[in-house]
Amino acid sequence: QVRLVESGGGLVQPGDSLRLSCAASTALFPMYAMGWFRQAPGKEREIVAAISKTGDSTYYEDSGKGRFTISKDNATSAGYLQMNSLRPEDTAVYFCAARYAVTNKYFTTQTAYAYWGQGTQVTVSS
Repeated sequence: QVRLVESGGGLVQPGDSLRLSCAASTALFPMYAMGWFRQAPGKEREIVAAISKTGDSTYYEDSGKGRFTISKDNATSAGYLQMNSLRPEDTAVYFCAARYAVTNKYFTTQTAYAYWGQGTQVTVSS
């Protein structure tokens, strides 16, 4: 029903920046809350950041606070994750997720999201 496509991943050095994009197929994207998750090899998928449908409310996991910024452009049906000061421990496959939201709140659990992208690889290495 709703397709999400991530892009922008790649190989970078520690301290570099990267901007991930998430293109959504739905014209109702202004009604969707969005989140970014990541999964490193051998580890469970974890929350990185989340944003409400209007973009007024955001959440960041401790690991990304002060370094990552989640945003949403409802005019173009796209979500973003700006990552600065990248560290080797940020290496993972990053997924965007979305769900229809009645209220203007964000969601931090995987089960809250109905739609997922295919993931984009981020590798931070010297």
